[in-house]
Amino acid sequence: MRPPDGPTLRDLTAAASLSPGRFAADADGRFAIAELAAAGTLAAPPDAYRGRTVLISCERQLPAVQALLQLDGVARRILLCPPDLSPEHIPAVMQEAEVDAIVSDGTGPAAQAVGGTPVAAIGPDKPGHDGLRHQSDTEWLLFTSGTTGRPKIVVHTLASLTGPLDDGLVVAKDAVWATFYDIRRYGGLQILLRALLGGGSMVLSQAREPVADFLARARQAGVTHISGTPSHWRRALMTPAARMFSPRYVRLSGEVADQAILNQLAAAFPGAEIAHAFASTEAGVAFDVRDGLAGFPASLIGSPGAKADLKVVDGSLRIRSARTASRYLGDAHRLADADGFVDTGDMLELRGDRYFFAGRREGIVNVGGQKVHPEEVEAVINQHQAVRMSRVHGRNSRITGAIVVADVVLRPGAGPLETIRDDILAACRQALPPHKVPATLKEVAGLEMTDSGKLVRRGA
Repeated sequence: MRPPDGPTLRDLTAAASLSPGRFAADADGRFAIAELAAAGTLAAPPDAYRGRTVLISCERQLPAVQALLQLDGVARRILLCPPDLSPEHIPAVMQEAEVDAIVSDGTGPAAQAVGGTPVAAIGPDKPGHDGLRHQSDTEWLLFTSGTTGRPKIVVHTLASLTGPLDDGLVVAKDAVWATFYDIRRYGGLQILLRALLGGGSMVLSQAREPVADFLARARQAGVTHISGTPSHWRRALMTPAARMFSPRYVRLSGEVADQAILNQLAAAFPGAEIAHAFASTEAGVAFDVRDGLAGFPASLIGSPGAKADLKVVDGSLRIRSARTASRYLGDAHRLADADGFVDTGDMLELRGDRYFFAGRREGIVNVGGQKVHPEEVEAVINQHQAVRMSRVHGRNSRITGAIVVADVVLRPGAGPLETIRDDILAACRQALPPHKVPATLKEVAGLEMTDSGKLVRRGA
């Protein structure tokens, strides 16, 4: 973690440029890392943005990376606008963040909101624009991955964002990183910073790019380290492209990593280290697990000397570390409690010497007053050899208020669901109490995902 008056992202990237072969690429372009900051998309010299709040809006990720390198340490705030943000939210977002400059290549939500043409909308001078005492004063504004309405904006700094890099992972200088995440989201930004500051290269995904096409590009570029959500990886393993890809390191985060997907990745990539991490936009990265098992050792809770302090309160994981965001922007609700702990809302169950993620607190299905976390039921269904992925949700019931039902995607060649339905339900009855066993199973061709790589659960 850098000191309060430490170097900027551009400084740190330049210091890590030990190999002239380092690059950043997307589907439409490729730059040497050393040239990336000089090839930016700013319509005015960087100093014109000094002290301003700059919204970055573009479909492609590479122009956003270029703008980040030029604006950190110059702008007062940088607001990273993911391409899936609804344009109708832009006016309220700009007002809340006090945006007075937009950097865009003519695409993305903000460009749509202001007419769809390339913009560098520098607002009128405001008092205090020259008031930056240190280059590192820039605040990085990230959206939470809310699925309905306008998501909250979380305030980070480069120091809190780079804290998660210090997790003991040893990476060679020739590493080529890739991620299914968008770098405007916390998970993708974390991987970008690993590449830029760790001396490696980066292959960026493209909005709405088919999984097989991205994996083909990643293989061609020599990607060694790659990350995504479990849902990303379940989709990836459905494609022949996954069988031609041989990374050294595969990382999962953003959703519960059940034993089925960990086993499937270990079988698909026998030469790779498989890791699953816990992180949130608000709390940062808490830990990653590399033993091939779902859940995490109970010894991580309250462990002295750990890089993040963890505790469990009323079944919910809480985190305190230097990686935590400072606050929500424009929200009276506290991000952390009086002791600095962030309540993640992720519920845990202790089984023996290991904690397992049961699901999100707000995702509970109430069956006759008894709680069901969809993720724990999915973990059982996904273990069946014929199942590729599943989504469990509630359906209204006049008797119990709700019943548990499941949508199931089968593996190719598995046959119709009717031939294995009883087998799947028998496995559920063996592993789960009666109120958690699905009342019905429905075969579906695919499951909808958010742009952040998570299963769409609301409105199921």
